[in-house]
Amino acid sequence: MKKIYFYTSLMVSIFIMSGCSPKYTNIEHSKANLEEVSWDELDGFEKDNLNVAFEVFKQGCEKSKRKAILKRVCVKANTAQSPKDFFYDNFTPYKLYDDQDSDEGLITGYYEPLLYGSRTQSKKYPYPVYREPKDLISVNLNSLYPELKKYRLRGKIVNQKLVPYDPREKIKENENLEAICYVDDKINLYFLQIQGSGKIQLDTGEIINVGYANQNGHAYSSVGKYMIEHGLITKSEGSLQGMRKWFKNNPDKIDEVLNHNDSYIFFNETQHDAIGSLGVPLVAKRNLAVDRRYIPLGLPVFIQTTNPLTRENINQLMVAADTGGAIKGKIRADFFWGYGHKAEETAGRMKEIGKLFILLPN
Repeated sequence: MKKIYFYTSLMVSIFIMSGCSPKYTNIEHSKANLEEVSWDELDGFEKDNLNVAFEVFKQGCEKSKRKAILKRVCVKANTAQSPKDFFYDNFTPYKLYDDQDSDEGLITGYYEPLLYGSRTQSKKYPYPVYREPKDLISVNLNSLYPELKKYRLRGKIVNQKLVPYDPREKIKENENLEAICYVDDKINLYFLQIQGSGKIQLDTGEIINVGYANQNGHAYSSVGKYMIEHGLITKSEGSLQGMRKWFKNNPDKIDEVLNHNDSYIFFNETQHDAIGSLGVPLVAKRNLAVDRRYIPLGLPVFIQTTNPLTRENINQLMVAADTGGAIKGKIRADFFWGYGHKAEETAGRMKEIGKLFILLPN
């Protein structure tokens, strides 16, 4: 009887485990674990302002219509009369899961910062915002190794050899770099690099836009995580605001801590507000930065998460339009809050649990 009981229990356990595991759908354009779901799972979808979401999607189509997955549906968007019917008739929702079959992941926030600077370096404005270096070599490996088409090699030529470009710690020793301008705060400059674009108010009163131009080729490493692991701040202080407070109290250790992240971002001066990796202007509270291995740029993404300040639920349709060195993972997104101090306050404190659904064209 014991053997029969054990066998029966084992079979029941296997049945329960297999019955609870989602069956994933594989698509050509993503490595994500996707499960087709009903529209009813997108709690709050019909209450959302789908008119705004639709306009943001159409704006993204200016670039994403080149992608095979979105080509046909972008054409249909031009003649659609009802945003709600457009999404219902042309897309199917899929929920994202990680490799542990969890449907929850990390949602952070980012923003477009405002810095203060000058075209001339001085004691008040000592920190350079560098342009893309002329000696930075970017190698697209696609022509030689098609399987590496998503990767790019960066470096510089030394003695006729391509070597890694300077890490953050060595950048200031490079005499070949040219500055767009100079700013008054080293920490704000670092956060500008994390955000990827921003505005700088010059001492003349002029406000200029700067955007991502290139990167030195070194992998991104989280300074916030480093500070927590080394006991400099607590986990609850691991926000932009908490980090800035520690740096203010420990000015002699700023470089030591920041140099933990070898990655360095170079900028160009632009005539536009923040532009995402998709190549279109970012729209506050309607665009996400994602890991494009799992969420192709241009796709509508329904997000379920929480506002870090008000604790209100966020259930709304976004568009994947940007990427970031820290945005890696199967359920991972960075919520764009826009420009200004309110956006900075919200984005800097956002480390929320969330669920993501992508809408795939039928």
